[in-house]
Amino acid sequence: MTASPARPTPREHIYRVIFEHDTLAGRAFDIALIVTIVASVVVVMLESVASIRSEHGPLLRALEWGFTVLFTIEYALRIWCSPRRLRYVRSFFGVVDLIAILPTYVSLVLPGGQALLSVRALRLLRVFRVLKLAHHVQESRVLLRALRQSRDKITVFVAAVLTLVVILGSLMYLIEGSANGFTSIPRSVYWAIVTLTTVGYGDIAPQTNVGQALAAMIMIMGYAIIAVPTGIVTVELGNVQRQGLSERSCSSCGLAGHDGDAAYCRRCGKRLGSPEDGRG
Repeated sequence: MTASPARPTPREHIYRVIFEHDTLAGRAFDIALIVTIVASVVVVMLESVASIRSEHGPLLRALEWGFTVLFTIEYALRIWCSPRRLRYVRSFFGVVDLIAILPTYVSLVLPGGQALLSVRALRLLRVFRVLKLAHHVQESRVLLRALRQSRDKITVFVAAVLTLVVILGSLMYLIEGSANGFTSIPRSVYWAIVTLTTVGYGDIAPQTNVGQALAAMIMIMGYAIIAVPTGIVTVELGNVQRQGLSERSCSSCGLAGHDGDAAYCRRCGKRLGSPEDGRG
């Protein structure tokens, strides 16, 4: 006679509901949580509209506190039922869950702090788990790895651009002067950044012919400079993707660079050898 499986403790049951999504209760909890997060963000946005706040301010404030209390209880339950509490608290979602409830309490001593509650939108990333889209996270890891490998090149590029805008801003300060709105070198550097990035707010504009000629050069230069970081990241992204390919080659057609879990050649269809033997 086989022993019946032990019934889960309340802590284990709550853990399955909150952290797992394979059960009906877990999926229902996740969907309800996402709906609540969306509603709370909408409330925060509505409260920032003066006409709506003046008419429905007390109601919106009560809803905001209601959502905060619910999220506080949820956060406490996550810590209580988690087998590795410190690991959850230090995790990305653990930090986001904490930040999502702090602004309301901070607003008690710092009026207006509740505007930061829009950070709750980050909690919507859990939709990947609910909809079983976690495999897309791997693609984000590829992108992050490419960005990390581009870090040194991007740092050099940014340093060069900062040096360039300081020089160009100083030149424009000398050419235009205070009479035309370039009252200081920092303000002129601000203009150079706005112009080089092709934003062009128009709050400061050169008036002399020499200044306008320099501005035109900076604008044209801006189009070329913007393409540089894009090219750097694109190259590193291609390198990361190639590094994820196996070095196995097909013994029939000689094609190399198959996926690590590939069983057949993608060109001729011949069965590949194991990754260990390196043969087709």
